Amino acid sequence: MSTDRNIGVDAVLAKGWLGAHKWLLLRRTSQLGILALFLLGPFAGIWIVKGNLAYSLTLDILPLADPYVLLQSLLAGHIPERLALIGVAIVIGFYVLVGGRSYCSWVCPVNMVTDSAAWLRRRFGIKSGARFSRRTRYWILAMTLILAGTTGTIAWEMLNPVSMLHRGLIFGLGTAWAIILTVFLFDLFVSPDGWCGHLCPVGAFYSLIGKASLLRVNAAQRAACNDCMDCFVVCPEPQVIKPALKGASKGLGPVINSAHCTNCGRCIDVCSKEVFGFGLRFINKADNNAPQGETAALGNRP
Repeated sequence: MSTDRNIGVDAVLAKGWLGAHKWLLLRRTSQLGILALFLLGPFAGIWIVKGNLAYSLTLDILPLADPYVLLQSLLAGHIPERLALIGVAIVIGFYVLVGGRSYCSWVCPVNMVTDSAAWLRRRFGIKSGARFSRRTRYWILAMTLILAGTTGTIAWEMLNPVSMLHRGLIFGLGTAWAIILTVFLFDLFVSPDGWCGHLCPVGAFYSLIGKASLLRVNAAQRAACNDCMDCFVVCPEPQVIKPALKGASKGLGPVINSAHCTNCGRCIDVCSKEVFGFGLRFINKADNNAPQGETAALGNRP
C-alpha cells in the first residue's frame, strides 16, 4: 500500500509525468478556461461570454442557465424568461449525458481550492478531522430550496462559494474571499473533502441530474489491480470505487454507476496498472476475473 507521500509515484514511473497527470491537466484547462471566458469581458472588453455560472450568453446566441438557481427562483415566485428556460434545458441535457457531478470537477472553480487543501493534507500528513455524513449535502440542498420558498429570495446565492468566488475575482477582495478561505481551511484542517464531498448542495443537486448519465469511469482492467490503494486515497468519493473494482466475485460489472462519481479521472491518472478508463454505463458486463489479493482493508475505506 502506498504512503501519503508517494501516491502516484508508480504511475509516473509507468506512464511518465504527463501520462500520470493527463486528466488533471485537462480539468484545470477546462476550469481556468471557463473562468477566463467570463473574465475577458470585464477585464479586456472581449465579450465572448456574458454573465456568470448562474446564467450566461455565449456569442449573444447560446444561453446557458444553472437549473439549481432556476429551481430556487421558481420556488421564490419568480417567472423565468424564455432564454433562461432554454439555457436550463441545454445544461440538463448535457449533464444527463456526461454525468451531473462532472460539473464539480470540470467546471466549478471552487474545486481548485478544495483540491489544493486535499493535496496539502496528503503532503503534510494531516490526519485529524471531523467526519460528516455524505447525506448532509442533501439536507442542506433541501434547506436552500425551503429557504427560497419561504423568503421569496434566492438566499443561497448570497453565500454560495461558487458565486462568491466569481464575484470576488471581478469585484475584488471582501466577504467573497473570506468564504473561499473558510472552505479551504475547513477542508485542510477540519474535514477531508469536507465541502465538496459532504456539504455542498450544488454538487448534491447535480448528482441527481446525472444519476443515469451515459459517460462513466470504469475499472475495465480490474484484474490487473495490485491493491496499491492510490485510487482510494485521491478519490474525493472513494466509496464509489469498490463495487466496480472489487465486485467481480459478486457478479458486479466494472462500471462506476454511483451518481456521486465526479468523472474527474483522478483514479485513471494515479493508477500505474491502467485499471481505469472512461466508457459508457451500459457496457457493464460482469467478468470472472476477480483481482487477486482483495484485502480486508478495502472494506474499511470511507
